[in-house]
Amino acid sequence: MYVRRSAAALAAAVVIGAAAPAIAADSSPSASPSPAGSPSPSAPAKPTYPAELYGTTDPTYDGVWRQSLAMLAQNTVGVKPAKGAVDWLVGQQCADGAFAPYRADAAADCDAKTLVDTNNTAAAVQALVALGGHDAATSKAVTWLKSVQNKDGGWGYMPGGASDTNSTSVVIGALAIAGEKPADVRKDGKTAYDALNELALPCKGDDGGAFAFQPDKKGKLLANADATAAGVLGSLGKGLVVSPGKDAPAADCTDGGYPSSQQAAVNGAAYLTDALAKDGHLTSTLPGAEDQPDYGNTADAVVALAALSGADAAEKPLRWLEQNSAKWAKQSGPAAYAQLILAAHATGADPRDFGGADLVKQLNATGPAPQAATKATNEEKTKDDSPFGVWWYVGIFLVVGIGIGFLLSGRKKGPQA
Repeated sequence: MYVRRSAAALAAAVVIGAAAPAIAADSSPSASPSPAGSPSPSAPAKPTYPAELYGTTDPTYDGVWRQSLAMLAQNTVGVKPAKGAVDWLVGQQCADGAFAPYRADAAADCDAKTLVDTNNTAAAVQALVALGGHDAATSKAVTWLKSVQNKDGGWGYMPGGASDTNSTSVVIGALAIAGEKPADVRKDGKTAYDALNELALPCKGDDGGAFAFQPDKKGKLLANADATAAGVLGSLGKGLVVSPGKDAPAADCTDGGYPSSQQAAVNGAAYLTDALAKDGHLTSTLPGAEDQPDYGNTADAVVALAALSGADAAEKPLRWLEQNSAKWAKQSGPAAYAQLILAAHATGADPRDFGGADLVKQLNATGPAPQAATKATNEEKTKDDSPFGVWWYVGIFLVVGIGIGFLLSGRKKGPQA
């Protein structure tokens, strides 16, 4: 999911004629140190970003996305994000309701040059609805999302862009969590589910049941694991945060079947199950590079399988992530930690003991201290500063209370004859 946003951002930059920086591991390159240990006068200054933002890498194309995922993940474990972090997210919204991935000057009005997109907007909606208290912002965002729906019922990454599985699915999640019925949101009679069904590969043939991101230049659908994980959630009408599914049919690919959107989800899950069967993880295949485990998309697959069929369906890839994802998460930052927490949440696993790692603590460390953590720290400080225990104070109050009781009793009785 996180990797896909970067690719989409790069594609968007090509469309508008801008050069986009790669969004990779969450560790900013530092300038070569001078002999005195300070930056060299000739070295470019290292950019600084708002303290309210999660992560330290360039947020130009994914700031709102990773902020939203971080807050969604925190919300699932009862951690309340810092007020400043929430305010920063709300401040990225434009007057028309759309969210820009990153606006360095949130006080300035959005204009035609402001990059806005469906993915960051839909993620922000899901986060702000989950946190509560932001009805005006989420209502405007939903209205904007509806206004840029394509004629095939789906959504592209950029307004007016061709519909793709991932964008359509994350918008479905936003509509659903905001109280809308995605099946009732139509453009020219088409719904988002119609668009997803058109992007699903038939069961007969190679990679049956998978979703394509978009048709290729020749109109052919090519299986895409990331799109398939998103497509399963979208077809189920689910958002980024899910609970384990129950009573789902077996993940067998069947063309046709009971409501087509639900069958598409079952078919997509069947494809993911087969893809994960050998190694327990999905694989990233890039031209000119060796195949590598795809940690982020494996986490997404865990969420998708659990949403449809429950925790048992995602057991193998979940265990693989527990054993192998630590280095990737540390390099990739808040969005990666959030993905793992959401995978743990979807399967009922403990994100505070995920392969021995406390994902919640690690995520919190990438941004401003959450309100829950601040409160706990203050309570611990009060406790540590006192030379006496709580029960010592309880005893004192009891003694004082008894004394007052006797005093009052004597006053009521008055002098004895």
